[in-house]
Amino acid sequence: MKNMIDLDRYPLDQPGTATWSALVAECRTGLAGEGLFNLTGFLREDVLARAVDELRPILSSAAFCHTRRHNIYFRKSIEGLDVSHPALQEFETSNRVICADQMGQAVIIQLYEWKPFATFLAAVMGKAELHTMADPLARVNVMSYAEGQALNWHFDRSEFTTTLLLQAPAEGGEFEFDKDLRSDADPNYSGVADLLGGRRTSMRTQLEPGTLNVFRGKNTAHRVTAVKGNRDRIIAVFSYFERPGVTFSEEERVGFYGRAS
Repeated sequence: MKNMIDLDRYPLDQPGTATWSALVAECRTGLAGEGLFNLTGFLREDVLARAVDELRPILSSAAFCHTRRHNIYFRKSIEGLDVSHPALQEFETSNRVICADQMGQAVIIQLYEWKPFATFLAAVMGKAELHTMADPLARVNVMSYAEGQALNWHFDRSEFTTTLLLQAPAEGGEFEFDKDLRSDADPNYSGVADLLGGRRTSMRTQLEPGTLNVFRGKNTAHRVTAVKGNRDRIIAVFSYFERPGVTFSEEERVGFYGRAS
């Protein structure tokens, strides 16, 4: 793994050591203060190029084109809200997606299955243990956004999201978020409506390719703005859970990937 990850800067292979513990503490501080942390240059440049080369033909020939209209909750209705409430306005998300079962032993699959990676993430997130997902499709996904495509406003279902940016677009494709827009106790529908109506100030960041990003998105609204130009935004998404054996339902697989198996 040393040839793939910059383990000199990010010693994930040395759990329990002083340098590993310092990195965990630094990442925890980022999560607590900003709701995210970034490890720039996590994947080595030559490996990053290889990872993209491995995936590009699959994205071109075998990806599922996922386009849907949705509200920020990805739910048709919210109890207590009228369907005309501005917090329920709809917009479009569009991308191409490939699944773990299409990637063989690609670079990102090797990283996902490397146990010290999950051990590090668990420590940062304050979890006793994290497990790879049992679902053969959903465990690792790669999304590609061409010109005009975007991931629109939403809240995540899981507490944390772990991604690795593989290729940045020429323009657009910025990660935009409104930290702690809601809480478990307060859905803040008026604040959501203000965000969607352009009446709130959000934060934007453009990640560099090779950056590992861990984001606390359950209560932080976020999106990726529309891509501009002829270079796609390509990003890998890793799914870990506190319990083993987690899978999607057939309905979820069909909805996200166009197939159940």
